[in-house]
Amino acid sequence: MPKFKLEYIWLDGYTPVPNLRGKTQIKEFDSFPTLDQLPDWGFDGSSTQQADGSDSDCILKPVAIYPDTTRINGALVMCEVMLPNGDPHPSNARASILDDADAWFGFEQEYFLVEDGRPLGFPKGGGYPDPQGEYYCGAGFKNVGDIARTIVEEHLDICLDAGINHEGINGEVAKGQWEFQIFGKGSKRAADQIWIARYILVRLCEAYGVDIEFHCKPLKGDWNGSGMHANFSTKHLREVGGKDYFDKLMAAFEKNCEEHIAAYGPDNHLRLTGLHETQSIDQFSWGVADRGASIRVPHSFANNDWKGYLEDRRPNSQGDPYQIASRILKTVAEVPTS
Repeated sequence: MPKFKLEYIWLDGYTPVPNLRGKTQIKEFDSFPTLDQLPDWGFDGSSTQQADGSDSDCILKPVAIYPDTTRINGALVMCEVMLPNGDPHPSNARASILDDADAWFGFEQEYFLVEDGRPLGFPKGGGYPDPQGEYYCGAGFKNVGDIARTIVEEHLDICLDAGINHEGINGEVAKGQWEFQIFGKGSKRAADQIWIARYILVRLCEAYGVDIEFHCKPLKGDWNGSGMHANFSTKHLREVGGKDYFDKLMAAFEKNCEEHIAAYGPDNHLRLTGLHETQSIDQFSWGVADRGASIRVPHSFANNDWKGYLEDRRPNSQGDPYQIASRILKTVAEVPTS
């Protein structure tokens, strides 16, 4: 019977941004295990800011499993953190989502590849490269550098092998900045896959001596920050829609503007300045094809009797997709559909 390497992955208790943690358990199975075959496991919560040393046991509850082709008989196991009594740990944001299989999410994860504290492609002796302009979806050594594309392509292949539903990758506006997009039917499914894709990326970069910078504004000055735009739709938005419902939905988003910002990642005031394709953090707006609005309305949505999906451009690259999806669904739930 083959032995499988099960990498249990969870979010720790650090704030405002949790870290990814992982440890490997070896188990025998006849074939690649299913989720219901995986046992709960424990860890020392006093080492992850999730428990006191005098009572440090926390429980890892598997919630999703993916093949890991970087290891022989490997698996990546996304877990929720639970208390010993079976209740969700206070740090467990996943447990707070009112999940809806008909709620579809597409997250656009931006990030910087960083070497020795500077984005890849920045002069190693200090200073700056050419101003942004040619880097977005760019090609060539001048725009991409020597190892960046190797990393992002390898990351894409590992994720696809794992069954992560990538929808694309591209170079972003700033030098050393990249993006991948993940789509999932069901908010938990989409958010699980973002966290696993992040884990694969940071683990992969260990071999290249490169780190990932998820901060939303790592470069001051005239450089784009990093977001994690949330594209979302519900069954009602896709199948019924209508301008009246859309207007009521936007009114609910405007009313809950502060609650959304609080859930969309730390330091967003550095990114949401009204410049660099953002709306100001203290304002709410929507616009058709407007990348400077809080909510971008695709032409396809407006031209289809206000049906389809919408893009919330305010979530940032450090944001927790569990919290982002939860906040969006709470606001959508405030608007009657009949």
